[in-house]
Amino acid sequence: MDTTGDDLQLRIARSLDEIPVRTLYRIGRLRQEVFVVEQECVYLDLDGRDLEPGAVQLWFEAPDGTVAASVRILREHGGRPGLRSIGRVVTHPDFRGRGIAARLVEAAIAECSGDPILIHAQSYLTEWYARFGFAQDGEEFLEDGIPHTPMSLG
Repeated sequence: MDTTGDDLQLRIARSLDEIPVRTLYRIGRLRQEVFVVEQECVYLDLDGRDLEPGAVQLWFEAPDGTVAASVRILREHGGRPGLRSIGRVVTHPDFRGRGIAARLVEAAIAECSGDPILIHAQSYLTEWYARFGFAQDGEEFLEDGIPHTPMSLG
């Protein structure tokens, strides 16, 4: 556990069993509030991938238990050896504009320990991800009605 500015604590769980049940609920709720409700994408966020071996959850937690931002890392099979993906990057509306997502992405990249990383960035965020070293790695595509661009690092 690392402490960062804003009195937020960076938490890392390398298994869902390491996440307190109320925190896991808050992570799931935040993902639903942003991806399903705010972005109007009706899809099954709890897709089973959080349960896979090697799945890692990172989040910033406020002193009151609020999940300020969250991300998951998955192992991807096929393609390059050791390939990982970073996804479900989400920030609570009350914590946006403070650089928390950037700190979380940096922590996720560090957690990947130099392994190649794939992301499916919402296309309007490609320049934002490029600042971490990601480069476009394929053609833009629609996912749940939102343009996405595959990007890779390493």
